[in-house]
Amino acid sequence: MGTMITLSHGDTPIQGYLASPDKSGPGVIVIQEWWGLVGHITAVADRFAAAGFNALAPDFYGGQTTAEPDEAGSLMMALKVPEAAEVIRAAAERLAADPMTLGEKVGVVGFCMGGKLALFAAGISAQIGACVDYYGIHPNVHPDFGNFQCPVLGFFAEHDDYAGAEAVAALDRSLKEVGIDHEFHTYPGTCHAFFNSDRPAVYNHEAAEDSWGKMLAFFRDNLGEA
Repeated sequence: MGTMITLSHGDTPIQGYLASPDKSGPGVIVIQEWWGLVGHITAVADRFAAAGFNALAPDFYGGQTTAEPDEAGSLMMALKVPEAAEVIRAAAERLAADPMTLGEKVGVVGFCMGGKLALFAAGISAQIGACVDYYGIHPNVHPDFGNFQCPVLGFFAEHDDYAGAEAVAALDRSLKEVGIDHEFHTYPGTCHAFFNSDRPAVYNHEAAEDSWGKMLAFFRDNLGEA
């Protein structure tokens, strides 16, 4: 189990959930869905720690969470991109400096809104050494692909009203244009948020476990062995 910590960055305190392994390992930033820093996300951080990674899930909503889609959408749209950038930088700096983190660079993974923010993180922080995007979507977040310095791994659903095939193709083109190594996987028969085990209507165990294994291998290849 991890613990809530305060990230020192500027004048505004930022909270985050830090889950550390038994011995030092690569660092991974875990970015929330539009629901906020809920139990599913802290559980993902704990799972990373159990696999040997030092995982930090920063809170982008200042403590607010919801289980209602309409409220989640409002929280997502109210997110200010400059403030999100400060949260990302604070998390990257804190995690990279943590004594339980191996290496100078850290990875980042995000889900839904967090997937788009993970891509955004790769464009604003040179401390990001590997980026994983799970069906990322946010209409106001625009990653600076030309500033990427790391490879990208993407996981997508066959049936997705938010990050559909056209969005995936556009992301593929953007990464190809700037020569960024990337690998995408689209899982047949799945829907948006297939990784979220707290949402039985869309959770797909086979896709979730397959993508989890691929993600761990990707982070180990690019950040070092956990």
